[in-house]
Amino acid sequence: METSYDVRIWKVEVYSGARTTTHTVKWSVAGRRWRVPYKTAALADAFRSELLVAARRGEAFSLDTGRPMSMDRSERRVGWLAFARDYAAMKWPHLAPNSRRNTARALTNATFALITSERGRPDDATLRKALTAWAFNVRASTNAAPPEPIARALAWLERNTREVGDLAEPAVVRAVLDALTVRGDGGRAAPASIARQRGVVVNLGEYAVERRLLTRNPVTAIAWKIPRTVKTVDKRAVVNTVQARALLSAVGSQKPSGPGLVAFFGLLYYAALRPGEAVTLRAADLQLPAEGWGELLLTGSTPEAGASWTDNGRRREERELKHRARGETRSVPSPPPLTALLRAHLAEHGTTPDGRLFRGVRGGDLPEGTYCRVWRKARASALTESEAASPLARRPYDLRHAAVSTWLNAGVPSTQVAEWAGHSVAVLHQIYAKCIVGQEDAARQRIADALGATP
Repeated sequence: METSYDVRIWKVEVYSGARTTTHTVKWSVAGRRWRVPYKTAALADAFRSELLVAARRGEAFSLDTGRPMSMDRSERRVGWLAFARDYAAMKWPHLAPNSRRNTARALTNATFALITSERGRPDDATLRKALTAWAFNVRASTNAAPPEPIARALAWLERNTREVGDLAEPAVVRAVLDALTVRGDGGRAAPASIARQRGVVVNLGEYAVERRLLTRNPVTAIAWKIPRTVKTVDKRAVVNTVQARALLSAVGSQKPSGPGLVAFFGLLYYAALRPGEAVTLRAADLQLPAEGWGELLLTGSTPEAGASWTDNGRRREERELKHRARGETRSVPSPPPLTALLRAHLAEHGTTPDGRLFRGVRGGDLPEGTYCRVWRKARASALTESEAASPLARRPYDLRHAAVSTWLNAGVPSTQVAEWAGHSVAVLHQIYAKCIVGQEDAARQRIADALGATP
């Protein structure tokens, strides 16, 4: 590697844009200029100080990277697996359980792209379990020692994965990104999953820069096309009122869990609740008259993630509402059919000791597997053979889409719909644009009127 002692270091340059301020360190080595942008002045000053110290003590700078040789060597000594585990531990306290699991999956896929040897390699299933369930699961790794096969797999990975410095090579980063497009079973990952995992790797690159292990984020520095993600609701999945009522009726016929879940699915269809919000609903959150319009006050959500990803060791962990701060609430109207369903549910099934409306067959939290199993049976019972084979209400979540579509088609202002559904107006229009019926005919009529033509 060629080096030089001809080094010049300038003051930190500050650029204030419309959305962010960038602090850029600039220096030259043998006449070749280098620059590294930082988000904060502290990070920029710290990196510039390291350059100054190295230059003052007469250290050689690399012509390939522009950095002092000691910095290059330090970067190359940090192993990928240890660094990725540090990143997972740093993010863990700030992430929701499902985000923790998604982060572990992204880091696992990235690790597979950074393996350097096949000699003595454990099988892929063991490696994935070692990474997802232990290396990148802070709760598991701090509470117990891994089984012997897992410990051997982790030790092998420590010896046979690249170092963080290798991420400065575009080919290595591209291999990591390509690995995100493949599922564990070898199939193609969904575009939305790829986009989420890329977000994790981008953030990890920022963390490497923050720790001064890399001079710039290597992920954002290369041109890699993210597969297009479908952001609109498939209108084939949206049920009409008659179909929705038939499905709710069919739910009540599915023993043993169905009768206690009619109101649960009713909340998704009539009030556009997310499943995690419906699971969290308590009797104290309801304002129900004897009949007519009522009101729901949503205070939190309890999405299912798995016991190993939550802080409480249960499959569900109550958190703030999506897109809202902790303690913030959301009010949603309860139309007369939903009010009747909720009153009937309370009269027949009561609540859990802490006031929740829904529970599992043996008590405790309502498992996702339970309500999904009931839904599959209800679809098969209520829909025709062709409808059951179609995307129509294939997932319970599609009932929420049906609710929002119904509100929009009824002429409710989008600002009000967004508030009730817990969306922004922009996201609402983007997701449900294809589900708003009647707009094309109205637009054609307005054009015809403007042209003086008959429709």
